[in-house]
Amino acid sequence: MFTGIIEDVGVITYLNKELNNLHISIKSSISSELKIDQSVSHNGVCLTVVNINDDEYTVTAIKETLDKTNLETLKVDDNVNLERAMKLGDRLDGHIVQGHVDQTAVCTNIEEDNGSWVFTFNYDSKLKNLTIEKGSITINGTSLTVVNSKKDSFSVAIIPYTYEHTNFNTFKIGTVVNLEFDVLGKYVTKLLESNFFNK
Repeated sequence: MFTGIIEDVGVITYLNKELNNLHISIKSSISSELKIDQSVSHNGVCLTVVNINDDEYTVTAIKETLDKTNLETLKVDDNVNLERAMKLGDRLDGHIVQGHVDQTAVCTNIEEDNGSWVFTFNYDSKLKNLTIEKGSITINGTSLTVVNSKKDSFSVAIIPYTYEHTNFNTFKIGTVVNLEFDVLGKYVTKLLESNFFNK
């Protein structure tokens, strides 16, 4: 379980495709504090640490993860948003994030707005995920508030701190990002679709 508050931005040092798996090595300031078998969110994707070597560590993404996320587009030297799992009893500064990406989206517009930035994203609405105005959304693991919610697009406003301390500062029009929709909203949608309340 995560909060969507990014701890560090790691740098991809090595990528190794083995059959359907992708082994990803990352250099970060939190590497020395990690343990083998620990869960870490990478651009919003929960992956297990399988190896640690000084300030670098390695995780493995399987085919199902690669099919649903932007991890296969990563290149050496790319920046990755990192967050360790939350501790029981900590403040929940973001929102409840599972680290299970629902789908990807494409950045379609970036607007500087007098000291902040507004990013707009389009996603495939056929997968039946939805946003609501002022609701929570996770983009590349970052907990954010939705503005301008539409059927297949939405925007988020980014403050300077978030811009500087996440990989949002590398986004361009066309950048593919990972989305995790609000878990409570997903349950409500599923219940309504299944006609649960009319049984």
